[in-house]
Amino acid sequence: MKPRHWLRPALLFLLLAAGLLLGGCHRGEPLPFRLTNISGHMPDLDFKLTDDSGKAVTGADYRGKVVLLYFGYTHCPDVCPLTLAQLHVVMQRLGPLADGARILFVSVDPARDTPAIMHAYVNAFDKRAVGLVGDARSVEALSKRYRSAFTREPSSADGAYEVSHSSAIYVFDRDGRARVLATPSASQDDLVHDLHLLLDTGATP
Repeated sequence: MKPRHWLRPALLFLLLAAGLLLGGCHRGEPLPFRLTNISGHMPDLDFKLTDDSGKAVTGADYRGKVVLLYFGYTHCPDVCPLTLAQLHVVMQRLGPLADGARILFVSVDPARDTPAIMHAYVNAFDKRAVGLVGDARSVEALSKRYRSAFTREPSSADGAYEVSHSSAIYVFDRDGRARVLATPSASQDDLVHDLHLLLDTGATP
């Protein structure tokens, strides 16, 4: 009787097929986000800045937390305080789950926003908010990393000035992966819904 060498390739094929099927079972379905899904389209959370306590921090320091990243400045006359106030309400609606999230408010006005000023500003809105500052080059690099932008407007006669800036809110999961993009005009219900998905420890796809 001739040896049945065909059995080995056939068995290998069956084992590979079974492995693929099992792998597919573990991948799970994509999370049903309501806001703009940017999974795989934006880089992971990565930066080197100074927090509002004066400590040097990086994106890695916030691993394990769901992060809401927002660019603004403390002299902002309208959109920044409105956005932070809305995010505070969102945190309240999340209840105890909110302890697993952090709002990172990155200043686009390094000339005026010191760590102490940022600390007083963000804590007036929410205890889970952290102010981040850096030199102009570091902040510009971080802004470009997430396709954001800001421009200092000409100073008035008294030296005051405003900074025009993008108003997007970038949401990262516990592993630092960009997942959702929101705007100040986005539905609060939708943001609460998507944060619930990410704060659920079982939600990893």
